[in-house]
Amino acid sequence: MFPIRDELRHRRFPVWTVIIILINTAVFSYQFLSPEGFEGFVIKWGFIPIRFFAIFDWPTVFSSMFMHANLMHIIGNMLYLWIFGDNVEDVLGRVFFPLFYLLSGVAAVFAHALLFPDSSIPLVGASGAISGVLGAYLLFFPRARIITFMFYGGLAVVPSFVYLLIWIGFQVLNAWFTATQGGAGVAYLAHAGGFVAGILLALPVWIIRRVLGLYPFSLWRG
Repeated sequence: MFPIRDELRHRRFPVWTVIIILINTAVFSYQFLSPEGFEGFVIKWGFIPIRFFAIFDWPTVFSSMFMHANLMHIIGNMLYLWIFGDNVEDVLGRVFFPLFYLLSGVAAVFAHALLFPDSSIPLVGASGAISGVLGAYLLFFPRARIITFMFYGGLAVVPSFVYLLIWIGFQVLNAWFTATQGGAGVAYLAHAGGFVAGILLALPVWIIRRVLGLYPFSLWRG
């Protein structure tokens, strides 16, 4: 299954979702123009666990979130962010959403680093932070309808909780396989870590909305 769009409309223009997409696009374009070359730029600014634990190069924790390995990598990530990010930004507001996004990304990076502390393979991509967005979406909109392309052909309408539980199940299964069988081509545990972080970060907002019927960031929405 691959998502095409959801049927939820955003109430306000998703400023930060668009800004993050533009930043990722600009950084990916610069990766080709960098004096270090594409691979050199990835090595310099990607998150490398063994290097981080040796010299604690904190900037790469954040820079790696805005870099991508290839065109399909960035297209897939930005599509997911566009489909799910606007509605989560609607709920969290324009002040908290970018902080939420970054914290989800940090959690994803360290989930990967703790599993592969000796890895010298650069970790790049917005997937971890976007996984946090997916976790929050599951919490806020479990019954939203996702228009999904089915790999056997055709489109299907799938409830978001079904789609996202299948998605996270796939990530966890592959994270386990990667940890036990070796290899780290795709950072599945980073995806799972970001997803869990997104749920935990969004949970207080969900509780306040459900119990008190309040929108805690309504004054910050703009």
